[in-house]
Amino acid sequence: MIILEATDITAGYSKLDILKRVGIRVRKGEIVSIIGPNGAGKSTLLKTIFGILKPRHGHVTLQDHDITGLSPDKIVKEGISYVPQVDNIFPSLTIEKNLEMGAFIRKDDFSSRLAEIYDLFPMLADRKKHKAGQLSGGQRQMVAMGRALMLDPQVLLLDEPSAGLAPNLAAMIFEKIRAINKTGVSLIIVEQNAREALKMAHHGYVLAMGKNVLDDSGKALLANEEVGKLYLGG
Repeated sequence: MIILEATDITAGYSKLDILKRVGIRVRKGEIVSIIGPNGAGKSTLLKTIFGILKPRHGHVTLQDHDITGLSPDKIVKEGISYVPQVDNIFPSLTIEKNLEMGAFIRKDDFSSRLAEIYDLFPMLADRKKHKAGQLSGGQRQMVAMGRALMLDPQVLLLDEPSAGLAPNLAAMIFEKIRAINKTGVSLIIVEQNAREALKMAHHGYVLAMGKNVLDDSGKALLANEEVGKLYLGG
């Protein structure tokens, strides 16, 4: 079952089109990874899906419901959460307060959801009264993902979740992404570490110059010689 689809998306900044008729599909329960060179439009696609950018052409649907052009506050209510690459936590607030901020539109008692997030990220539970600004890069990324999950989204968008992290911390983040997926959340990931991104992915898309170049299962893209030469370091 297709849970999210972006079709023929053309979008960009000012009068410059970064994306040119790009399309992706995400099935329920899938991890979809988007790889490609810098400037390919990967992050722009996430911003367009989340309503930060309005497409000049094309449509975004969530479970067959057209969400094209909705503002981010409405997109969140539809069931999509987004973790940007930078500025994704409140450093002056505690971990606990950061997570509670993620539930800002919930009117119910979200204590059980908070407990689930702590179960998923036990390292955060141990430090919940610490200010987020005092955490390591990997721990901050967990706070950002945990906060995005407080609304129990159907789809989670992650923009470069391992950026700037040491290899051991990046591996920990990839492990958490798999754990999030096992709870039933579908994910779209833009990731600089293309090899690891495809290892996690049920399906992958390659973008270049703002266009779809190739898509296949993550396993098939890893085995593709051209993809390996151009995007996986040989």
